[in-house]
Amino acid sequence: MKIMTTGCALALALSAFPVQAVNQEIRAKFQPDPAQPSKNLFVNQTPNSGYCVSFPPQCAANNMFSIELPVRYSSTRALMPGDDVSLRAPAGWRPLTVTNQDTQETEVVEVRITGIGSRFVLSDTVEKLTGVKDPTGHDILWTSQSGWLYAPAPCLGSGLAGYSSTTYRFFWRTPVEASCTKTAAFTIPSMYYETIDFAYEMKTPNPLGMSSGLYTGSLSYTMGPGFDFDLGAMFQPDDSNLTLDFVLDVQHTLKVDIPPGGNNVTLEPEGGWAPWINSGRKPNRIFRDQPFHISASSRFKVMMLCSSQGGNTCNLGSTEGNSTEVEVFMTLPPGITHAGGLEVKRLPLRFNDWIGPFQPGLYLDRKPGAIHFEMTRFAIDFLLRPGVNDRLRGNVTIIWDSEA
Repeated sequence: MKIMTTGCALALALSAFPVQAVNQEIRAKFQPDPAQPSKNLFVNQTPNSGYCVSFPPQCAANNMFSIELPVRYSSTRALMPGDDVSLRAPAGWRPLTVTNQDTQETEVVEVRITGIGSRFVLSDTVEKLTGVKDPTGHDILWTSQSGWLYAPAPCLGSGLAGYSSTTYRFFWRTPVEASCTKTAAFTIPSMYYETIDFAYEMKTPNPLGMSSGLYTGSLSYTMGPGFDFDLGAMFQPDDSNLTLDFVLDVQHTLKVDIPPGGNNVTLEPEGGWAPWINSGRKPNRIFRDQPFHISASSRFKVMMLCSSQGGNTCNLGSTEGNSTEVEVFMTLPPGITHAGGLEVKRLPLRFNDWIGPFQPGLYLDRKPGAIHFEMTRFAIDFLLRPGVNDRLRGNVTIIWDSEA
């Protein structure tokens, strides 16, 4: 295969999937990346086919992907000098709804076709059709410059084309939904596009606001003269419909790490017990701030479970029959907000009561937070009284749920 080049660069963010029929599955995945916490984008998960298989360095250098459809468009009659051959792709944005297969939540995705190409096959060699050997024969077969390497306006060329004496592989970008036309300069008894390549762009919601799981949805296009994928009035496809089946895979992270020994919390006065033991000076606070590290990429909720005597606080008790309440609060790192976009600082946790959702503004990787345990003033006065010598215990469980 011979190669023709220009200085034109192509920059498209597209996806691809090997095809067996006119139902094309397109997959993309969101998974938080600790190295790029602010990158909240879906990443293509399907390999190239079509144009980008023939020109992988060009496509890789320009972040481009292509999809090849096994659809053949054939001429219905001979092309005569002066006949126009036009290509038009559905370049306008079109919406589709994708649905989470587990939660049935829905989101709207928008798609547009940003490029179209093929490998057309001539009924004879360009030398016989034009009397001139290739590559010049391909250039003069059409009235416009340099064959199909240079796309007619409003389309834009890709900068690379491959050809033989009877074939020409090309790819044009389609910035707008309009016909891009070449005009035959010689008689061509017949020609066909053996497959159709296309590229697309997709607008997705912010994945940080989506639940984990697979979101699926479909978008249908028509093919043929006057329809969505229109390769000119003289070219008929061997199939008239195309359905793109989208699968968006959202894989969130929610992980809470407690330092070694952090599951055993001892409440003490600030500065320890010495002032109380040595001088009987009652502390103002008995507490413990237990740090943790959280990694989160999506909304979540939190609930506290413990021994409670009918209220919303937890109880500590002893074998001596003493019991009292302990209040529990939570602080989350900056970047995670509560209702109204407020930061989470010493937010009270209540027994058997979900609170949230909490929403990360971007992916947070091992950022510090804290659970605060504190005795009420009433509890301090109740416990620290003459003649009382006891140790109170209790279990507090914090549940983090990403299905907020």
